Amino acid sequence: MTSHHAHPDHDEHGPGCACGHEAPAAQTLHLFSPAGALPSAPVLRRAAKRLAGLGFEVSIDESALARQQRFAGDDDTRLAAIHRIAEAAPSVAMAARGGYGTTRLLDRLDWALLARSVEQGTRWVGHSDLTALQLGMLAHGGARSWAGPLAAYDFGRSDADGGVDEVTEGCFVEAMRGELEAVGFRTEAGFDGLSAKGTLWGGNLTVLCSLLGTPHWPRIRGGVLFLEDVAEHPYRVERMLLQLLQAGVLGAQKALLLGSFTEWKPVKSDRGYKLKTVVEYLRAQTGVPILTGLPFGHVPTKVTLPVGAKVELLVQGRDVLVGW
Repeated sequence: MTSHHAHPDHDEHGPGCACGHEAPAAQTLHLFSPAGALPSAPVLRRAAKRLAGLGFEVSIDESALARQQRFAGDDDTRLAAIHRIAEAAPSVAMAARGGYGTTRLLDRLDWALLARSVEQGTRWVGHSDLTALQLGMLAHGGARSWAGPLAAYDFGRSDADGGVDEVTEGCFVEAMRGELEAVGFRTEAGFDGLSAKGTLWGGNLTVLCSLLGTPHWPRIRGGVLFLEDVAEHPYRVERMLLQLLQAGVLGAQKALLLGSFTEWKPVKSDRGYKLKTVVEYLRAQTGVPILTGLPFGHVPTKVTLPVGAKVELLVQGRDVLVGW
């Protein structure tokens, strides 16, 4: 038995989640700030209230609202917050926001402690800058995490700005309860019949590329790589994708899933050059299937994805299903 969450703005083949039903149990959810400072306290409190309304026992880390320059406290403060949450091993550890700052902590993180928290049932959730933590966990022992919502960005959005997206909320809740079995979306024509199995990994393109050549880079071969980014012009996106191609990363994957690349502005010198150009060019450079349309990134509607899980990718017509 599966359930399908469809957003009212999408047809029946739009982004959705499939789950098997289990009796939900009370889950502890801790909010923490590993990177950028929060713009205001009310945003986090609104997110906490909404998450509590979904049945979670929510607590906010003592340093979640700290601030030093652009960061949520100095490096020691943010490092201590991650370790504190790992030791507590809540059901869910959700980053308050992204921004920048997690990369500063990678050489000092206790990866064994993080892995133990996952073994105890903690699901580390977020996207954007949290990609550094998620890929580091994968590189240092293969611990799984979840690419999904951020507290402030997704659950702290005011009603005037659209509130919480239905698909985002539904997928997240099912994933945290252990009910989520698959996500689906629509892609471009031309991939009907595609089938692939491999480790699902990825996240923010800029953050992912910054880990290349470091001890925190997960060496995944035969995987399904998903990517998104924000405020990066298409030529910068192309340059990073070519870096992955030329480093032998893309060619070692079964498929590449592209999410949203938002908040960039065209310039006169583009003369028609855009993201579609980048995708078409990259497809001409590699035989790896490149599928667009994954509902993930710095957008209101996003699915929740298990980073490090073995998945099966199936395409029927233009409908894509990623199951685990």
